[in-house]
Amino acid sequence: MIYDDRICELGEGPLWHPGRQQLFWFDILGKRLLARSGDGLQTHHEFGEYASSAGWIDDVTLLIATESGLYRLDVESGARALIVPLEPDNPLTRSNDGQADPWGGFWVGTMGKNAEPGAGALYRLYRGEVRRLFAELTIPNAICFSPDRRFAYFTDTAKAEIMRVPLAPDTGFPAGDAEILIGRSQMPGAPDGAAVDRAGNLFVAQWGAAKIAVFSPDGQLLRSLDVPAQHVSCPAFGGPDYTTLYVTSARAELSAQQIAATPQNGMTFQIAAAGQGRPAPRVLL
Repeated sequence: MIYDDRICELGEGPLWHPGRQQLFWFDILGKRLLARSGDGLQTHHEFGEYASSAGWIDDVTLLIATESGLYRLDVESGARALIVPLEPDNPLTRSNDGQADPWGGFWVGTMGKNAEPGAGALYRLYRGEVRRLFAELTIPNAICFSPDRRFAYFTDTAKAEIMRVPLAPDTGFPAGDAEILIGRSQMPGAPDGAAVDRAGNLFVAQWGAAKIAVFSPDGQLLRSLDVPAQHVSCPAFGGPDYTTLYVTSARAELSAQQIAATPQNGMTFQIAAAGQGRPAPRVLL
């Protein structure tokens, strides 16, 4: 079940690149992007600042969300170029969860570096412009989209509720208020990152519970997938047929005793035949 045994203090943001057939993910606190190819080759990029999530632009270029902005990254040369700054006047925040949407936009959350209450927000990059969609969030996570393009989902992990937002069919911007789809009482842990399969089921990482909880499109708990790490942070479908679920985890907030008891905390895992996923949409700039 272990896919990559490199330890992340805060593993996050897995992305399966459909062109490269390669998984990318982040160690936010380690300020690096990790990658592993199909032949097992392990690589990484150092950033010198917090980096958290990505989308793919073309076969050699990723969009990278960091504490200072959204960047182009050439994954072969390591060259990086700023696209737009992200909260440039607020050094107390950093980027967090992010996902490309079906219209070629990119949604990304920000949060306080110490998870200060209400310090974060949710933004969307679309056609070169960054627009704030939701404000006063603490830990924005679980950004994903229904396969019929009708809804976006997100959570504020501090509130432990999965929100559903109707989207305009022509632009993909919110077309109504966010409403609670999945309540706190249905969560075995704290909701973190999420992915959606072809049927519209939500696979939600459960921080603190060593599980991925799978919910139906109408918010009913269908099943749970066990993960051998306490802090499960984010899933992503990938592999040649998109039936493998890749899962990041973290060692942050665990005691030395907990890490000794479960040393695989912070590693990245794979769950075969977890469901039928979909390729990540391309980011259009």
